[in-house]
Amino acid sequence: MAPGYLSPGEEQNRRLLRARDAMDRDFAAPLDVPALARIALMSPTHFTRSFRAAFGETPHRYLQRRRIERAMALLRSPAVTVTEVAEQVGFESLGTFSRTFRTIVGLSPTEYRAKTPPLEVPVCFVKAWTRPSRS
Repeated sequence: MAPGYLSPGEEQNRRLLRARDAMDRDFAAPLDVPALARIALMSPTHFTRSFRAAFGETPHRYLQRRRIERAMALLRSPAVTVTEVAEQVGFESLGTFSRTFRTIVGLSPTEYRAKTPPLEVPVCFVKAWTRPSRS
């Protein structure tokens, strides 16, 4: 194999990672599957199928989980309302945010805030301890 050459599988993985990085970076932006598929240079259907095969969940579910993960960190501050948190992480509707949060975390945002007092530990530890699972 020539130096700098990527096999078709490696090239596809690189494009999928590029789209996933865009979700990680711009999670609060209005991202949809067609926009992410354009980043990965794939059709929306092929992108969704390939993303799920590579990462174990659909692009939509991955983006929701990233948004909720960020919301969990923001909810530790009592100075920010639940509505403001929902807007900051990219949800247009408080109802959709609350329903998605409960589905992923198992608690409503208000219940989560009440049960999770602010901790005096590095943020990286808090993120690792509170990362929502894929199941």
